Amino acid sequence: MKIFVGLGNPGQKYYLNRHNVGFMALDRISDYYDFGPWRSRFNSFVVEGRVLGERVLLIKPNSFYNKIGIPVFEVANFFKIDVCNIFVFHDEIDLAPGKLRVKFGGGLAGNNGLRSIHTQFKSTDFFRIRIGVGHPGDKSKVAGYVLHDFSKLELVRLNVVLNALSAGIQLLLAGETQRLQSDIAQKLKYSELNDIEKYCSKKNDAISQTSRF
Repeated sequence: MKIFVGLGNPGQKYYLNRHNVGFMALDRISDYYDFGPWRSRFNSFVVEGRVLGERVLLIKPNSFYNKIGIPVFEVANFFKIDVCNIFVFHDEIDLAPGKLRVKFGGGLAGNNGLRSIHTQFKSTDFFRIRIGVGHPGDKSKVAGYVLHDFSKLELVRLNVVLNALSAGIQLLLAGETQRLQSDIAQKLKYSELNDIEKYCSKKNDAISQTSRF
């Protein structure tokens, strides 16, 4: 079994925040593979399904960002899942919007959610799916920036990225991370972003729907 963890803050008012892109990613993956209804368990919303025969558990913790490691550890301990089989989806301010990078292990880059997971597991040997949200340009503005909703333009681009990510999850599970990153970049490049203003004038795609909870 693999565990996919989305980082974010619980509650309707946070759903479209840049900090909650991990939750958005898991919602999109669940919908794409028709995992079924989310359930409340382990102080989280969880849903289980299969991707090409691989058993996958999605977790959206109900604790706030800096305490997210507690329910993740509880789930991993219950299912006896090693930390190296955990994939964490989170926002990354050091990547431009539309960029996505996969990383295994290494530093925590000041991310409080990743730090909380490290604190519980005493290890950084887990995968991080870093979804670019951009940087406000001033370090003092970062907190307000990530806790602010995506713009309409950003949501259009993010919609392309999350669709491509969901379609490529089998590559992630197979360890073909470079190919996944390349596929997402190509799909973004050749999407209809040249007509971005047309998209922005319309109702936002599925990602701008309100949270299910």
